[in-house]
Amino acid sequence: MKNPGYFLKGLINNNENTVKEIYENSFNQVLGFVSNNRGQYVDAEDIFQKALLQLAVRYKREPFEIKTSFEAYLFTVCKNLWRRELNKSKRVVTNDYIIELKDDNDDIALSVLEQKRWELFAEYFERLSGNCNKIMKLFFKRVSYSEIVKIFDYNSETVARQRVFKCKAKLKELIISDERFKDLLEL
Repeated sequence: MKNPGYFLKGLINNNENTVKEIYENSFNQVLGFVSNNRGQYVDAEDIFQKALLQLAVRYKREPFEIKTSFEAYLFTVCKNLWRRELNKSKRVVTNDYIIELKDDNDDIALSVLEQKRWELFAEYFERLSGNCNKIMKLFFKRVSYSEIVKIFDYNSETVARQRVFKCKAKLKELIISDERFKDLLEL
């Protein structure tokens, strides 16, 4: 498996072989995700291109390190971009008058900001204690409190709720105490 830096450098240098390799390794997974979430082939192509552009622009401006595989990181960026697209389309209203479209550069900047927020969240999520990490994963998967009681052998749902609350509070405290947090607040 190649180092993620190899792919990032290939992107900013517009290396045809590297870009081809990225497509071969990752596009089908993104296509599957987009197709399973109300998208078409052309949407997957769009999202994939935006993600590559976003990564290249961000890496060129401020080199960063990917701690997972490049494919996993790219897939996460694509998922976040596609979810943003779906959320935008929910808010679209058809009117009889012309609306000026937003600049793509603004869209890329917001995507980069969202990705940085996600990375900060993921970094501190992994730093939670093993127990808190497991509880929060179940909470985010919307597992019921009664099921959490069974899994962790707690006495009641109240205990499970308290544990979730304490773990969420700890995660929030860790994130807010990071100096990067203030930079990543909504513009």
